[in-house]
Amino acid sequence: MPAGSYTVDSQTTGEVHPRERAEFWRERIGTYQSRMGFRYARTDNFRGEAVRQRTGAYQLVKYASDEIEYSRTPHQVRQDPDEDYRLLLPVRGEIVLRQDGQEARLTPGTGTLVTFGEPFQCLQDADTQAFILTIPAHEVDGPLNRRSPVATGLDLTVGLGRIVRSMLSDLYEERDRLTDPQFNAVSDRIVELVCMLAAGDDRPDAPGHLGEVEAMVRRYVREHASDPGLTGTSMARALGWSLRQIQLALQRVGTTPRDLIREERLRLVRDRLQCADCEHMTITDLAHSSGFSSASTLSTAFRQRYGVSPREMRYRSR
Repeated sequence: MPAGSYTVDSQTTGEVHPRERAEFWRERIGTYQSRMGFRYARTDNFRGEAVRQRTGAYQLVKYASDEIEYSRTPHQVRQDPDEDYRLLLPVRGEIVLRQDGQEARLTPGTGTLVTFGEPFQCLQDADTQAFILTIPAHEVDGPLNRRSPVATGLDLTVGLGRIVRSMLSDLYEERDRLTDPQFNAVSDRIVELVCMLAAGDDRPDAPGHLGEVEAMVRRYVREHASDPGLTGTSMARALGWSLRQIQLALQRVGTTPRDLIREERLRLVRDRLQCADCEHMTITDLAHSSGFSSASTLSTAFRQRYGVSPREMRYRSR
């Protein structure tokens, strides 16, 4: 999705004649996702409604509808490429998802990650309500160091899973009071927790205390990203662990201290570029206040990460 301002919009079949509702849903909801197939249990009076929140980085849709089957064929995957993931979480009803020979039967409290880069079949029963969060592929493939299918069922009733479910619900409830940076910041945290769940870091028998080390390191980097002297060595000294421990903890999730620090600094710059209170800051100011040695270093890293320069993102955000 292109960079842009935070928006909220909604769709409901109640706006059109009963005989036109199935086609209305196909056309309107089809624009929320990449090309899919729609198969209705009945087309004479299909009922559905959806609310979408989106920025240039993430999209959250909460929808409710009658019985329907969504699918994505190999032809549609080739015709309309989309490598991004969707976190699917029913709030009411049941959803059956089939992809790459695996099946996930989802009920309230159970979620899954599905990629649009591979064919799938998604069946939902009548009166189903669910969240679907679009997550850029690199946010999952990098931390997990693997590609889809990632998980056939994530428990969102306890521990980290329950926190994820609560954060999604709160993100939706506060939809009319959020800004670009706020929506992105919460979504970033949700994705971090989902990756931890998919990697199994919430299990009591996770190897040693590396999961705990990783969580502490991520928190420390988030709080000190703007410090130009932040390195793996300085972080290890401050936290009381060896550099090797930190490297092993991050290696398990496919990253390094250097990459994690750069990623958090880039997120900090991105949020400031989209914040009206920071419009007075030049790109050089943003670079130095976010831990980068120069504006050129920031611009190169930023373009590699987001596909646009800092100036281009600021302009689009306006």
